[in-house]
Amino acid sequence: MAVTSMNGVGLRKRPMDMGTTGLGVAATCVLAFLYLPIITLIIFSFNSSSITRLPLESFTLDWYVKALSNNDLMTAVWNSVLVGSAAVVICLAIGIPTALALDRYDFPGKTVFRRLVILPITLPGLITGVSMLTFFRSVDIQLTIWTVIIGHGTALTAIVVTNVFARLQRFDRRIEEASADLGATPLKTFWFVTLPNIRAAIIGSAMISFTLSFDELPVTFFLTGRDNTLPMYIWSVIRRGITPEINAIGTIIVVVSILLILISVLLMHSDNQKAGPVKP
Repeated sequence: MAVTSMNGVGLRKRPMDMGTTGLGVAATCVLAFLYLPIITLIIFSFNSSSITRLPLESFTLDWYVKALSNNDLMTAVWNSVLVGSAAVVICLAIGIPTALALDRYDFPGKTVFRRLVILPITLPGLITGVSMLTFFRSVDIQLTIWTVIIGHGTALTAIVVTNVFARLQRFDRRIEEASADLGATPLKTFWFVTLPNIRAAIIGSAMISFTLSFDELPVTFFLTGRDNTLPMYIWSVIRRGITPEINAIGTIIVVVSILLILISVLLMHSDNQKAGPVKP
């Protein structure tokens, strides 16, 4: 079957061969390995049996009702929402000025500084958690939910920096120059010109940061005090066995996380299309 390209040249569809078939099978196996556990979690959240095992019994929503009425569980959920929201504020407060500095200014050690900024997100959570625990103990700071927030903000700031910096690289600086020529102050230029152009990158990176913070465990494990976040609550419960309530709340988190990631990806994709190629 022939396919016509945009320039009118006829292209012949590549026939299926062993390599293509093998690649398709491998891709299917990888996707199944990644998503079958999630699908299993969702299916068992609607199973009426209190034991997570086959065969499935009747359909029910009782586990969702019990999960949402579990005070300890809901307290952990709201703690995770608080931690994620506060960590996003820290990420934006540090990440946006850092991205602007990396894009607009040349200074000694800029390359090293840029590498150091993204270092926390590349380190294993175990290392980040232990290092921050050591720091807090050395300055005699008690572990509370605020130490968790600081830890998450430190680890996830690199996401905002990299996304906003990438958007600024595609930003036409002549628009800012025109704004300055018309008499706008630097603050007004940033607020009415620069910020609207990088808004999608900011929102997208904030959503990704919140999603990662919400279900982060290694850093939280070392920095938490008496207040449990949702991952810590789930970890403490599953040591006695997986309950249908955990399946139900896990399903809700999966759905919300997918929605947030999709929205952030769509925002950044549309923003990149508007921005055009990277400036030289």
